[in-house]
Amino acid sequence: MDFVGAYSPDNLRFLTEGLKITLYVAAVSIVLSFVFGTIVGTIRYMKVPILSPILAVIVETLRNLPLLLIIFFIQFALPEIGFKFTVTAGVITALTLFEAAMISEIVRAGLTSIPKGQTEAARSSGLGVLQTLIHIVLPQGLRRMVPPLVSQFISLLKDTSLAVIVALAELMHNAQIVMAQNHQYPIPILLLIAVVYFVINYTLSLLSRRLEARTV
Repeated sequence: MDFVGAYSPDNLRFLTEGLKITLYVAAVSIVLSFVFGTIVGTIRYMKVPILSPILAVIVETLRNLPLLLIIFFIQFALPEIGFKFTVTAGVITALTLFEAAMISEIVRAGLTSIPKGQTEAARSSGLGVLQTLIHIVLPQGLRRMVPPLVSQFISLLKDTSLAVIVALAELMHNAQIVMAQNHQYPIPILLLIAVVYFVINYTLSLLSRRLEARTV
């Protein structure tokens, strides 16, 4: 094991560039998947005619497919019918679709967990359906969703490593290149990558606990 050589300034700089890509892809995917997942989950909670059953089929399909398959489909199959993506855009699209499906179920479960008595009381007091949703159901539901949402975001961050298969220059991709330089590099580099992922994800977990404590 050659820790000194593996952790040379050039190698660390190269890994940092990969980490930037990882965080960028994760951040964009988290925002998009949360927005779309919340919309889809809310529509399904409200049981909108026609639209809700269609979204249910899409969500269940995406949830039961491997993420890697979705990445491959977007990166290699869609260009055959005229839809071309850059590697970064393709990975973000795949992560967004997959995670939005997961988040929509979290949102739907969170909204459903609110006692019906509260919605009935709100409706009887003169609030409309959307007003009840926005002012009564969503605020309470979102508080209950914090732990599972953060867990899903952590999974998303870890799933960015799958993009190595389509040569996205993220953290694991750059780590592979560094490890290929010397047979004594794999253990030091993999240990460093493990620490990086742990620190980021553990920080998110701590943030989740603080948010959960504030909302209790």
